[in-house]
This record gives sequence, C-alpha cells and structure tokens, in this order.
Amino acid sequence: MKRLLFLLLAIVLVFGLIGCSNSSSGSSGDGDDKVVLGLAMPSADHGWLGALIQNAEDQAKALVEDGTIDDYVFTTAADPTTQANNVDDLLTQEVDAIVMLPIESEALSPVGTKIKEAGIPLVIVDRELTNDTATVLVKGDNKGIGANAGKYFVEHLGGSGKIVEITGSPSSVTTLRSEGFYESIEGSDIEIISTQSGDFQTEASLKVMENILQANPEIDAVYTHDDEMALGVIQAINEANRTDIQFVTGAGGHKEAYEIIQDGGLLKATFLYSPLMVKDGVKVGAKLANGEEPEEEEVVLEATQITEENVADHYNPDANY
Repeated sequence: MKRLLFLLLAIVLVFGLIGCSNSSSGSSGDGDDKVVLGLAMPSADHGWLGALIQNAEDQAKALVEDGTIDDYVFTTAADPTTQANNVDDLLTQEVDAIVMLPIESEALSPVGTKIKEAGIPLVIVDRELTNDTATVLVKGDNKGIGANAGKYFVEHLGGSGKIVEITGSPSSVTTLRSEGFYESIEGSDIEIISTQSGDFQTEASLKVMENILQANPEIDAVYTHDDEMALGVIQAINEANRTDIQFVTGAGGHKEAYEIIQDGGLLKATFLYSPLMVKDGVKVGAKLANGEEPEEEEVVLEATQITEENVADHYNPDANY
C-alpha cells in the first residue's frame, strides 16, 4: 500500500510540474512577465507597404534593444483570411498588445472585436476598421489628401475640366480620399468621367489607364490615390503619346514621384502620407503593452502638399520609399 501511495503521489507531482511548465514557457506574455508586442501586417504587394513593413520591424527591434519591450511577434499576410488567422495565433500566444494594418477594413473588423473581447489593446495603422474596437488609431489625413487634391484641381483647371480618378483597394483610405476630393470640387464644373481602381499598384494602374485612354479622347487631368498608381498612369499616358492631359497628382511621398516633380514631369503634386507613420503606431503599441494608458485615441498626420516649390525640402535619395 505504501508503494502504491508513493507511486500515486509521484504521478500527481509529475503532472503538476507539466502544468506549471505549460503556463510559463515561451516569450509571449504567458506568465513569465515578459512584455511582448504582436504585429499583424499585410504582405508587401507594393513599395509603400514594403517600406512600412520594414519601418515597423525596425521600430520593434529598436524597442527590444532599448528594453521598452522584451520581444515581438511579427506576422504578414496576403489576404484578409490569413491575416485573421495570424491574429488568432497572436491571441493564442497571449501577446500584451497588437498593432495591425488591416488588409481590408470591413473584412478585418470582426477581428478587432475578437481582440477587444480578449482584453488586448489594439493599435490600428492606416486603414480604419468599421467599428470602434481600436484602442488607438494612427493614420494619415486621408480625407485631407482628397480635399487638398480637389483644391489643387479646381485651382489649376480654372474650375472646369474632364478628369479621371484612379482609386485604391476597398478600405477606409480609398473611401476617405474619394470623399474629400468630391467635397472639394463640389460647385465647380469639374466632371469625373471615369473612376476605376488601380489597387494601389503600378502595373494594375497602367492597365486600367490604358483602357481609360482608349475610351476617352479628351482628359484634362488625373487624380490618383497613390504615388505608385500615378507612376503607372503616367507610363500609360506617355506610351499613348497623349498631350491633352495637363497633370497627374498622387499621394504618399514616393521618392520617384518627388524626382518627377523636381524634373517638371507630368506628376505635378503629391500629398504626404509617409510609411514612417507605422513607427508611431509601434511606439504606441509598446506603451499599451506595458500597461500605460493612451495619451490620445487618434493620431492623424498632416496631408502636406508637395509641389516643385517645396519638394527639395522632402526629397531624400536614400529613403526606403
């Protein structure tokens, strides 16, 4: 009986040790007091996102090096379903806060709800969710980009003209950049003769613009939601030898766009929307992961207009975007 009792006690002790090991192993906020930040980013399907992803990881590494956080878990995804699964993994690892740039606003909004229900602080960068589940939102002034672009069009077209709009992929960014533009040109005689999506990509915008040029013999200017789309649009215009188009505008702050502006090319203006914004998002995420209360619920970066007058102040040939 003593031997049997000793054996039973030994089994209980072993299982108890296993249970303790499972609750404290790893580096993702599972009982070891480590502060771990989770990052859920899209894949780099164009240059702006590539620069943003690099900036996000650089900032996370810097925060580990200076001791602000102990570790981070970095994920990327090419589609909303994969990004949602990545967030599930971050929740399973019990990270202390999550920084996410949603691939699509509506598709990722339920994920925001899941994060909030788990009691994890959430920082959303760039593309907003359709609900209020974000603890902090860090974004550029998307409506301001549209509004400032609209003012530029009204001024430089003298209040009238036929124009084309090349939009981004479905997201709050696209919606707001259109809304701001439409409101800004309201009351003028500017007519939008075609609106099509270039999905924030140069090649897609090139093909879309080729079709638009064939269908419309007279176009005065083109409003694009993004510098890389503007590059595709300009290529299509040049290859078609169209001389009726007076100017193209972009958004983002791509150094190649700056170079075209400097050289007096067809791209005459862009509006600042730097991929460096994610560094602010990661810093805020680190503070939330450490249990700090957010200083503000929304951080909005100004949509500065860049033209030949001030492009030299912003151009950096060594920038990663």
